[in-house]
Amino acid sequence: MSPAFTIFATAIGDCAIAWNAVGLTGVWLPDTSGTRLRARIVSRRPGVVEAPPPGTMKQAVGAITALLQGERIDLSAIPIDDTTLDAFDARVYNAARTIPPGRVVTYAALAERVSATASARDVGQSLGRNPFPIVVPCHRIVAAGGQLGGFSAPGETTTKRRLLTIEDARLDGVEDLFDTPNVDRGSKR
Repeated sequence: MSPAFTIFATAIGDCAIAWNAVGLTGVWLPDTSGTRLRARIVSRRPGVVEAPPPGTMKQAVGAITALLQGERIDLSAIPIDDTTLDAFDARVYNAARTIPPGRVVTYAALAERVSATASARDVGQSLGRNPFPIVVPCHRIVAAGGQLGGFSAPGETTTKRRLLTIEDARLDGVEDLFDTPNVDRGSKR
């Protein structure tokens, strides 16, 4: 299977995936235009061609689209090609993929899952290099004290907040992470 990519419409705008015979090689969140999105893909994956997604990748597009429409879809079964990743990054991304939709963990908590010597900063830097946003749900990792933390995708923390709002994400014990003050959310808490 030749390296390829496809752009597809979602509730947050046009997203894209690239793949090879092993699995996903990249995921892109919306940009300001389709032309700019294509340029970002080609710059990161030279030689990649635009093509309709084959079976497994077509299923990945469907699952990503459903998640971004608010369905609680688990994307952890989508295959990724991690053969070119740094070993630490691969461990961080594997740990992040265990966080279910609608939940968040702190950078420090994820660091504890990765290794005894990993720090919150190490995890944050690794997630900043994440080539698989949404599939490796880096948006579900937040700063200590219920703060949002950073996000390196287009739109930065505005996009992160939007993704977490779509998922109605919660961190145990932190009532105000994404809640609007004075709004009764009833049984969602």
